[in-house]
Parts: sequence; structure tokens; C-alpha cells
Amino acid sequence: MFANEVIVVIDERLINKISKILKKQKISVATAESCTGGLVAHTLTNISGSSGYFDRGVVSYSNKSKMELLDVPKDLLKKHGAVSKEVAKAMANGIRTKSDVDIGISTTGIAGPTGGTEEKPVGLVYIAVSTKDDTKVEKFLFTGNRLQNKENTCEAALEILLETLRTK
Repeated sequence: MFANEVIVVIDERLINKISKILKKQKISVATAESCTGGLVAHTLTNISGSSGYFDRGVVSYSNKSKMELLDVPKDLLKKHGAVSKEVAKAMANGIRTKSDVDIGISTTGIAGPTGGTEEKPVGLVYIAVSTKDDTKVEKFLFTGNRLQNKENTCEAALEILLETLRTK
């Protein structure tokens, strides 16, 4: 194991609850991830039978990939920056519509330890969950190291997904 390597520990009960609801209600999901680098998709697919609800995951780290793969408008990126409520919303809507799934989930943020500014500090994250009826965006400010920030973002995204599923 490398010095900076960690084993991600997301509450297994949370993943199992989400999986059961997705399977039972026949709801499909896709992810568009920036700061989490595919961790949300990885976690959702750790359950046997996840192919019944998980369609795809896109890691769109660059602005170019956000525009090409998720149809995030260039002017939105210029005006608000990649780490913003507006871009998180566009990413979630983009993955949902391009994948033709019921729910699109997106993450965008600054995992650190570099890249932060006074206006957008390390640990700033936006998570969006998009359905055909609504797109919910939540803002977080995590205080861990890079890997902790990624793990906290993943867990928060799964909590928001569960909350969304419970209100459907």
C-alpha cells in the first residue's frame, strides 16, 4: 500500500438501502463526477446486481470534457467556474438526459490540497441530483485531506440520492 492510499469506507447499510430502493422501484442512475474521480460510480457498483440500475459513470475532470460529454455550456463555465452550483446542476442534468436515466448525480469541487482560493477554498464541493421533475444542488465545505474530501463528497452524494429516492 502506498503512503497516501486509503481504503474507502462508506457505510454499507447506506449503499444497501439505496440499492434495494433502486431495484424495487426500477430506477436507473448515472453519475457525472469531477472531484470524486469516479468514486460515486465505484461505490454504487459495489453491490451485486447493480447493473439493474446503474447505467454509466462519466469522470469529467476538465472543462472540455464537461462541455463535450455533458453538454455544460461554455459560457456557464466561464461565468461561474467549474466549481459552482450552476455547473453542478448542468452536469447532473446533462448526464441524466444524455444517458436517458431516471436520476443523474454530479460532483464538482476542490479536493485539495492545492487549487483553492479565498473565494473557493479547498473542500468546497457542489453535489447535484437531477430527476425529470427537479434538480437539487447542495453546497458543502469539507475540511479533510484530499482523500477524505473525496470520501466525504461520495457519502454526501449517496445521502442526497437516498433522500431523493425516499421522496419519489
